[in-house]
Amino acid sequence: MAHDTSTPYFQNSMGLPRIEVGAHEFMCIGALPPYDHPHVFLDMGQGSEIICPYCSTLYAHNKTLANSAAKPAEAAWAGDKAA
Repeated sequence: MAHDTSTPYFQNSMGLPRIEVGAHEFMCIGALPPYDHPHVFLDMGQGSEIICPYCSTLYAHNKTLANSAAKPAEAAWAGDKAA
């Protein structure tokens, strides 16, 4: 599945309760395809945390990370380059 590279995508195949991200606006896909949930746009606004309504992952903003980076790093999803 192709997606706009200006909006970072994150996933939680690891089943972690909390993931740190560098972005305030991003897409959550849940687990890696084909086990992903509907790709949902999340916007923290002025806040520093948001919970995905599909997978209940708590995403916390970490200002030391690049916009498309996550902690743990494997939570950042680059997508399917062949799509």
